Amino acid sequence: MKKKFYTSLMIAGALFLGLTSCTKDGNKATLVVHLTDAPANYEEVLIDVQGIQIHSSLNEAEGTWTSLPVTAGVYNLLDFRNGLDALLATAELPVGTISQMRLVLGTNNRIKVGGVYHNLDTPSAQQSGLKFNIHAVLTEGITYDLWIDFDAARSIVAKGNGTYSLKPVIRTFNEAVTGAIKGVVLPVEATATVRAIANGDTLSTIAAADGKFLFKGIAAGTYKMLIEPKATYTGRTIDNVVVATGLVTDMGSITVTPAL
Repeated sequence: MKKKFYTSLMIAGALFLGLTSCTKDGNKATLVVHLTDAPANYEEVLIDVQGIQIHSSLNEAEGTWTSLPVTAGVYNLLDFRNGLDALLATAELPVGTISQMRLVLGTNNRIKVGGVYHNLDTPSAQQSGLKFNIHAVLTEGITYDLWIDFDAARSIVAKGNGTYSLKPVIRTFNEAVTGAIKGVVLPVEATATVRAIANGDTLSTIAAADGKFLFKGIAAGTYKMLIEPKATYTGRTIDNVVVATGLVTDMGSITVTPAL
């Protein structure tokens, strides 16, 4: 199951964003930002990335802009074609709605044509950030990829006087790429370690004080779940727990009994 969102706006280049985490805290998702691009007939297209901001909200009436810890610098968009990308930022965001993004550009934007570099005149909005809509709902425990397709070929405008300007054209689309498992181990005094096993790999977490656990951002598949409480309780094995992309598998309450 995949969710996709599409937007076209004036900007140029492509960013890829993913959300991933695996913790007991279901209130956060991790946002990972990458830069990529579509082909263009230039020798270099250099974009000066200085900031990325995300607008998220927990409900319709509440929202805030969050600045991501971006790896600022000048990136050649033509290095990131045909599935290649560059990591720009990683940050945690609360579960809720992502509605908009700002891409803040610096002044070192250039293009190379015929072995010669030309400055790119950029929109005045670069100082406050080039803003575009996303409209993605972040569900507890789910990993999302968000691509912002920076179309370099359509974003560069050659002027009659031999200069060039940047008129960014961006397309965005979003899809869920992982699932999650959650549940609660009772009684809470069992303080259980929970393990999810599939294809020879094991994920582990410890149930919180209220017995709840959450495996976030895990691949779709069938898992064996091991419930390992402290020594005074008997553990449990639960087979065939199915995880689907874009969904949270809720195991509900899992009761362990005192050891004999």
